[in-house]
Amino acid sequence: MMLSGKQRAYLRSLANDMPAIFQIGKGGITDNYINQINGALEARELIKVHVLNNSLMEPRAVCHELAELTDAEPVQVIGSKFVLYKESKENKTIRLPYK
Repeated sequence: MMLSGKQRAYLRSLANDMPAIFQIGKGGITDNYINQINGALEARELIKVHVLNNSLMEPRAVCHELAELTDAEPVQVIGSKFVLYKESKENKTIRLPYK
């Protein structure tokens, strides 16, 4: 599923005031980390992740890798934070505007 510009803008507005609930440091992306992110995406649909200064990866690279590993959509990358979206199977709460 590709997000349209309108849908992406809507998700960005929802993510504005959200705190980052995950941090990625020099440990990088582990299987356990992917499981936690998958769980959070199923529960919330939209999550914000903070890439710490000691991380060896660039925020944009981490965002795209995690999106691929979790089947999520990258919404935006700003500075050291990024936002991922994945439609929930059980807890669907976000209604995307039509394209």
